Amino acid sequence: MFLKGKTALVSGSTSGIGLGCAKALAAEGAAIMINGFGEADAIEAERRELEALSGAGAVYDAADMSKPEEIAAAVARCTAELGGPDIVIANAGIQHVSPIEDFPIEKWDQIIAINLSSAFHLTRAAIPGMKGKGWGRLIYIASAHSLTASPFKSAYVAAKHGVAGLAKTAALELATHGVTANCVSPGYVWTPLVEKQIPDTMKARGLTREQVMNDVLLAGQPTKQFVTIDQVASLALYLCRDEAAAITGANHAIDGGWTAQ
Repeated sequence: MFLKGKTALVSGSTSGIGLGCAKALAAEGAAIMINGFGEADAIEAERRELEALSGAGAVYDAADMSKPEEIAAAVARCTAELGGPDIVIANAGIQHVSPIEDFPIEKWDQIIAINLSSAFHLTRAAIPGMKGKGWGRLIYIASAHSLTASPFKSAYVAAKHGVAGLAKTAALELATHGVTANCVSPGYVWTPLVEKQIPDTMKARGLTREQVMNDVLLAGQPTKQFVTIDQVASLALYLCRDEAAAITGANHAIDGGWTAQ
């Protein structure tokens, strides 16, 4: 358990990729703060499972990732109850699919706040503690859309490109402090976020569900397979190892070859 004695904060981790990452870290001994929305009983069950996996503490914080003051409070609570976060995985994200001219302004603002600004606020709050320890891992769950674009996803693509820039900047600023900053950029992973965007994409493009699955979601992935949550979590976990100390400022595509084209 190479993360025994470490603490990780994972945003957007009550389901999907975030929960997969939390479980992978807990299995290696890390204390975990999870965050996100969902049914209280289901979240408590996941929290107990994480505690059992790690043999360390696990807490849930309901901070709204669109609110900077709640993000700062979550980091402060993590520090008080589990120890300052050694690992931050910025995973929280939402999506909306619409042509630019029809894109609701409030949706743009919300996507930028949750997908991009929350990563900045988490980073800003965690850096002092990481510098003090001389060790830290900042991992941003970006997207293949941090490397390329798709139509009708202007806010998401802009936010994920911004996350890639944030990771590079953090890497440069923290290069002599034992802290690395990297993006993990999956292609399409079968998660609730992907499933929920299918109806919007059907409407925006005038396609059936099957056409969206095969001709849109998997069209760009040469493997013609969804990336799995475990594959993403395994890559994030590797970046936490001491063997990955020289990997920083990088954007790691895990996309079935999508961005190789």
